[in-house]
Amino acid sequence: MMGRTRACLRNLVQSLRVGSSSSYKIGGYYASQAASSLQAEYKPLTRSPGEDEYADVDWDNLGFGLMPADYMYTMRSTKDGVFEGGQLSRYGNIDLSPSAGVLNYGQGLYEGTKAYRTEDGRLLLFRPDQNAIRMKMGADRLCMSCPTVEQFVDAVKQIALANKRWTPPPGKGTLYIRPLLMGSGPILGLAPAPEYTFLIYASPVGNYFKEGLKPLNLYVEDEYHRSTCGGAGGVKAITNYAPVLQPMSRAKSRGFSDVLYLDSVNKKNLEEVSSCNIFIVKGNVISTPAAVGTILQGVTRKSILEIASDQGYQVNERTIPVEELVDADEVFCTGTAVTVASVCSITYQGKRIEYKVSDQSVSRELCSTLMGIQTGLIEDKKGWIIEI
Repeated sequence: MMGRTRACLRNLVQSLRVGSSSSYKIGGYYASQAASSLQAEYKPLTRSPGEDEYADVDWDNLGFGLMPADYMYTMRSTKDGVFEGGQLSRYGNIDLSPSAGVLNYGQGLYEGTKAYRTEDGRLLLFRPDQNAIRMKMGADRLCMSCPTVEQFVDAVKQIALANKRWTPPPGKGTLYIRPLLMGSGPILGLAPAPEYTFLIYASPVGNYFKEGLKPLNLYVEDEYHRSTCGGAGGVKAITNYAPVLQPMSRAKSRGFSDVLYLDSVNKKNLEEVSSCNIFIVKGNVISTPAAVGTILQGVTRKSILEIASDQGYQVNERTIPVEELVDADEVFCTGTAVTVASVCSITYQGKRIEYKVSDQSVSRELCSTLMGIQTGLIEDKKGWIIEI
């Protein structure tokens, strides 16, 4: 196992050093204070420095399944809505009141970000401040107290450091980091919860789709809708995701990779895929549906728009009628989990539209640049990378 890991590391070129930040250490090991009542019992690390550099994982066969890393992070709000006293603890179950706001009224949000390992073993984070800002937007929409941007980013750093041995070798995957914000305080009548819990856990992951790096086959859904005008589709509310399970399961049972949704008003304009944003390419123009309340403002989406503009493409955020899929040169999806995924076909009302995908595709070009920045192989000139 370690032989394969070292061989993989040797195959990657020396990464560029970017940024720096402080970390929390106790006696040379990453640790924390005693756990709160919402945390599992904390057990300090007992490994010697340099021992168990990697967890015992088959890195060559990682999927996008849950493989809990050693530690999670928990922080609770006070009665006046201020978060304080965040701590690391061993990954485990939490105590939660049956009348918690998240269980009774769905008062919850989640985010997704990743930690990347460089050839020389450093850890890089990609724009976690943007995830923090988006969580704050969602918290405002759902009347929730929320950690500050600084608290959010600091907690993500702590989780990445504490779980470093679960971060895959370069080219084998990433450490997926899942921040959660939930109404943990008890409430009976419909109202904001009196207390909130911010929790983060992590898991090593490979490709999101079972097809791996193969292009996707999408199905356009015209019966069910992911979100509606005036709803919470534009924020990462937990309530956005259960409703897509039925149409997504139905599409996958028919051999499709995922579902592409249309707007709920006109039922003819593209919105997004179940868990990622959609882009179409026509000549030198790259377009994506405008995020006007029903579409999530993805961090990867935002980054790809900027990278594409830097590379000379004309980028548009606009209304895109489903009919434009017929004439598109290329279609691709973006998201933290999927990064940039090419689409080889889209089926709408029984008609299949096919797209050519090659190593010279726009999506592959953009993906290569994005991943190069994320993994330290391309110099970060935008201040997107945080090195731990």
